[in-house]
Amino acid sequence: MEENNINYHKIPIQIRFSDMDALGHVNNSFYAQYYDVGRINYFEDVLGGKLNWSDVTLVIVHIEIDFIHPICQGDEVYVQSSFLKFGEKSMKMYQRIVDKKTNEIKSKCTTILSGFNRKNNSSEIIPEELKEKFISYQEK
Repeated sequence: MEENNINYHKIPIQIRFSDMDALGHVNNSFYAQYYDVGRINYFEDVLGGKLNWSDVTLVIVHIEIDFIHPICQGDEVYVQSSFLKFGEKSMKMYQRIVDKKTNEIKSKCTTILSGFNRKNNSSEIIPEELKEKFISYQEK
């Protein structure tokens, strides 16, 4: 799927002073937290409410972040989130951090999540009804 043709979920991110490094940029370790905020908010919108963590059946198995341009104090950014595709036991997500004023892409993130059975601590098939909720949400 071409990244410009994706119907994104979007949430603003508050940049805190504690996120900054000695160079005046957001430290790279905080990008993962920003993507977590975007992913959780996206899931809540798709699923229609706050997540009940005892019911969550997906876990992150791979995350890849590209740092393109630094985020500086005073920048206004948001995280865009979408799923790219589903496999039988996996879901691939795409996210990016975008400057609100310039639309400059600051960072890109690809995440693979696996269906997860917490009782036996192993991967499992992602239920079709869960996949359908994401597909339906993306088609809005």
